[in-house]
Amino acid sequence: MSTESQNVKTFYTDAVLFDMDGTLTDSIAAVEAAWGKVAKDIGQDPAYVIAATHGKRAVDNLAQFKPHIKEHEMDKEVQAFEESILYFADAYNLHGPGSRQNSPLASPAASGDTTPALTPGNSTPSSRNSSRASSFVGGLSNLTAFRRRPSFLHRVSSLLAMTPDRARIAESTVEEDEETTFVQEKNDKVERLHQLEAWQAEAAAVDRSVRILPGVKRMIDSIPEGHYAVATSGAKTYAYGCMTRVGITPPPVTITADDKRLKAGKPAPDPFLLAAECLGFDAKKCVVFEDSPSGIKAGVASGATVVAVCTSHEKEKIESAGAHYLVENMDKVKCEPVEIDGQIKLKFTVYDSMC
Repeated sequence: MSTESQNVKTFYTDAVLFDMDGTLTDSIAAVEAAWGKVAKDIGQDPAYVIAATHGKRAVDNLAQFKPHIKEHEMDKEVQAFEESILYFADAYNLHGPGSRQNSPLASPAASGDTTPALTPGNSTPSSRNSSRASSFVGGLSNLTAFRRRPSFLHRVSSLLAMTPDRARIAESTVEEDEETTFVQEKNDKVERLHQLEAWQAEAAAVDRSVRILPGVKRMIDSIPEGHYAVATSGAKTYAYGCMTRVGITPPPVTITADDKRLKAGKPAPDPFLLAAECLGFDAKKCVVFEDSPSGIKAGVASGATVVAVCTSHEKEKIESAGAHYLVENMDKVKCEPVEIDGQIKLKFTVYDSMC
C-alpha cells in the first residue's frame, strides 16, 4: 500500500531488511584497499577487480580470482581476507598519523607476526596477537622460522651406511646443498618481511576508518525490535566488526555470507529471503535497503519493496537495477511504526525520490 503527494511517497511494510556496507556503514575505502591488494598479488588491474567484487560475497570473489584455493581452505581464506579489511580500516588510527600515542608501526620482524595482527575472537586489532597466515597477502604463510628440508635426516642416515671415502664426498655435497637452502630460505623470509612491512606502512598512511552513514542511527532507532534484520555479503568477521565499530548492535537476525543455510549470495535473493523467514515475515511484505546493483537486484528478486541509496554508486550506475525508490541517503526516508488491525506496521515516507 502506498500513497504519493508531489515528491513525497509513502508505503507500508512489516519489516526492514538492511544490506550493511554502503547502506548502514561506509567501509568502502578499506574494502577497496583489500581487494586492491589481492589484485596486485595476482597481477590483475586493481580497478577491474574492485569493480567486479562490489556487493558480492568474498567467497565468490576469491573463488573467481584465486581459483587455486581448495574448498577446505576457503573458510580460512575468507576470514583472513576480511580481517585484512578491518586492518586497513584501523591501521591509520592505531599505527599511523591518527594514533593518539603516535606509536610506530609494529614491526613484524620484532613481533614474529606473519599476518595483520588481529584478535581472532572479536576482530579487534592488536599488534601482537595473531599468527594466522594467508595466501592473499603475497604468500606470507611461509614466514616461519628457518627450516631445513625434510629430506636432510634421510640423507644423513644414508651417509652412515656408506664407506668412509664415499661418505666424505657425499657429506660435503650435503653440507653445500643445505647451506644453499638455508641462505635461500633466509633471503626469502627477509623479502617477505619487507613486503609485509611495506603493506602495513601503506595501510597506516591513509584514513580508511569505518563510518556510519547519514540517517542510519535515526532509522534503526525508529524500528521496533524484531522488525528488522541485516543481510550482508560480508562474512561474520567483517560484518560484526564493521557494525560494532560505528556503534550499531548487530540485530539477532544478521545473515552473513558464511551462513551455511545460504545456497547462493547476491544477486540471488537468498540472503533476503532467509532474513525475512528468520524474522517470521514474508519477504514480499518487507522493504530492502541497498546500495549496489547486485544487492538491489537481489532485493527485487526477493519480491520486497527496494529503496536504493546513492551512498557508494552514482545514480546512473544503479537506477536501472530495478529499485522502487532511489534516494541520496537514508536521511531522505522516515519510518514510523503504526498499528493497523491490531498489528504493527511500518509506515515509510520517502522524500525526493529520484525514480
